[in-house]
Amino acid sequence: MVNARGEVTVHARQSQPHPVEKSRALQRGLYRAAKRSGSRRFHALFDRVVRPDILWRAWIEVRANRGCPGVDGVSIEEIDRQGAAAYLEELAADLKAGRYRPQPVLRVEIPKPDGRLRPLGIPTVRDRIAQQALKLVTEPLFEANFLPCSYGYRPKRSAGQAMQAVKRAMIRGRYVVDADIVGYFDNVDHRILMELVGRRVSDRRILKLIRQWLHAGVIVHGQRHRTHRGVPQGGVISPLLANIYLHTLDRWWQERHQRVGLLHRYCDDFVIVCRGREAAQQTRDLVAGFLGRLKLTLHSEKTRVVDLNSEGFDFLGFHFHKLPSRRTGRLWPYAWPSQKAMQTVRSKIRAHTGRSRLYVEWSVLREALNRIIRGWRTYFQQGNATKKLADLDRYVRRRLWCFFRKRRGQRGGLTSLAFVEWERRSGLMSFYPTRRYDLQPCMPQDERGRKAV
Repeated sequence: MVNARGEVTVHARQSQPHPVEKSRALQRGLYRAAKRSGSRRFHALFDRVVRPDILWRAWIEVRANRGCPGVDGVSIEEIDRQGAAAYLEELAADLKAGRYRPQPVLRVEIPKPDGRLRPLGIPTVRDRIAQQALKLVTEPLFEANFLPCSYGYRPKRSAGQAMQAVKRAMIRGRYVVDADIVGYFDNVDHRILMELVGRRVSDRRILKLIRQWLHAGVIVHGQRHRTHRGVPQGGVISPLLANIYLHTLDRWWQERHQRVGLLHRYCDDFVIVCRGREAAQQTRDLVAGFLGRLKLTLHSEKTRVVDLNSEGFDFLGFHFHKLPSRRTGRLWPYAWPSQKAMQTVRSKIRAHTGRSRLYVEWSVLREALNRIIRGWRTYFQQGNATKKLADLDRYVRRRLWCFFRKRRGQRGGLTSLAFVEWERRSGLMSFYPTRRYDLQPCMPQDERGRKAV
């Protein structure tokens, strides 16, 4: 912050020695310049990336996102203890002198709801800061060109907006091309990607940094593997690069085939809403041909043409379907949590209310459940999810009833009335709140004066 004498002071909450507005002013200036000229190439960007205010803001955002250490084992907490200012000065010096070399990405596998494993890359904290700084400077240049049909990993855009846009398109559209790209993040062609980045950025040092991150390699089970294609899922710069790559699909479709159907994309997931079956079949063939030019492939089994009058499709965790309206009787688009999303949240609740958690304090268990409920409810409350949310409330109630009966044993004396009273005063949130509870946690007494739970 800046005081009355014009001096930079430390931010009370984030230990911020540089005003954030200065970096945001830079972003606004770059965005306006890029918006004025859609074909301008920017060359003097590297000096902005290594500015102290940009690096410090990059550090603040990386620290806020937390995350595990990379292959070097250096954690965010360790950098905080040793002093972030000195760490950033050393990073800036290495970048300016050309000594900076990114470390390989640590590859871990995250289980998916269907039992498969998703590869996730974890760069080092040092590399994440450098990537975030470069993203702060270059993202406005590409945002000026990105189209409204793209929603993923963009400022002031969200999955909820994409869901609402798809529902609006379904009012007039009957057929949907539900597309799925085979291994998108693992098959991005580096040469094509660098050509696309070079259409906006001509600074050789910026292009060199991006090329170094793409070729840094991955560590899998202790062995290093070179990367000839793809962008690591989990890298700070990866979502921006992924959007740059598929922006060509957005622009090609909007310029040549927008009358055939409406495209809505969230990173590598996209659907195209069409009016007729022939248009949908044509759309599938057109998109497959264009993605072939990007050296990408549509999944032959998962990509399908959906007739909304008889079936639905899943997109961004929602299940979309046309059903008769209660008011008019006409078919109307609806969206509610998909079966996969319901299975995922139930598995999380089940994990927190299993036998292994019987001796966990209720305050700890409550906070864990509230985090799940709060996040899930915030995401899905925009759709037609009333019934699904109420089902989850019943599921949580049933799991907790069994949980506390196991905790107290057969002679615990837990009655249904005491459990209802305890639930009312427990401080546990609801997926679909129907009445206002007293959120002060309290252990109620049963009719014999003993604690019910």
